[in-house]
Amino acid sequence: MYPENYTYTKEHEWVAVDGDTGTIGITHHAQSELGDIVYVDLPKIGSMVGQHSTFGSVESVKAVSDIYSPVSGEVIEVNDSLTSAPEKLNSDPHGDAWLIKVKLKDLAELKSEGMMSAADYTKYVGA
Repeated sequence: MYPENYTYTKEHEWVAVDGDTGTIGITHHAQSELGDIVYVDLPKIGSMVGQHSTFGSVESVKAVSDIYSPVSGEVIEVNDSLTSAPEKLNSDPHGDAWLIKVKLKDLAELKSEGMMSAADYTKYVGA
């Protein structure tokens, strides 16, 4: 259920790395807990995000939840399709419903405290 090549956080975000670019999203577990997602608030291109700091929010019929960045870097792309179709997060949170792409500041952050492999994250959420 959780892609092996992603790194996960205890706050239920993931990052997939390709060179010096990190694609960030929320996990299947997160969207499942939130329920039907109705709104996504994302940063502007050029914004800086810090590891474990808030960069946006997801609103569902149940609650509004902050989104935390698993890594530090500069936002280089935002998934604008979620503005008009936030429900994509419910159907494809590990694929087409990624949130932002960042130019990574420090690859070592992927190995820092609180970061998990797919196997560790699966154990963490009890899946």
